[in-house]
Amino acid sequence: MKLRMVASDTEWGLLEKLYTEAFPENERKPFSMIREKHRVKQTDVWVVEDNEVFSGLAITMNSGDLVLLDYFAICKEKRGNGLGGESLKALFEMYREKRFFLEVESLTVPADNIEERRRRKQFYLNNGMSELGVYARLFGVEFELLGYACEVSFDDYFSLYNEIYGNYASRFLEEM
Repeated sequence: MKLRMVASDTEWGLLEKLYTEAFPENERKPFSMIREKHRVKQTDVWVVEDNEVFSGLAITMNSGDLVLLDYFAICKEKRGNGLGGESLKALFEMYREKRFFLEVESLTVPADNIEERRRRKQFYLNNGMSELGVYARLFGVEFELLGYACEVSFDDYFSLYNEIYGNYASRFLEEM
């Protein structure tokens, strides 16, 4: 497994395809916005490779000592063999000097994919992340924050969004 920054238009195309397939429309930012934030170094866009084959993506938002794993997905045909856990651990190491955290969809909200949400949260917990006790709603979707060996408050989370996306996102972000 290897993590490396996106390097070509072909890779951007693969990333966008996986991004569109892996995340519900109401949880996706415009992909052009992600590309722009990467260009100005406010987001890192990582390609996950397995035996030199495109296998996943990781997109982080970065501000000061905060790193939010905004999107993380492994290609469907590559799941279930430890690649996700290995990739996550590589991200922990890459950002070891930062407070690394992410959002998972709330398990308290009725949803058609509640079992998928449970498995996703358990995956992160099994791979070293812990509940931070911070709950938020962003664009109408309720989330819980998980962190890796750190503490992150709602104010930290809000500040990160506000710095990177300004009023675009922060006006739609509220503490639960």
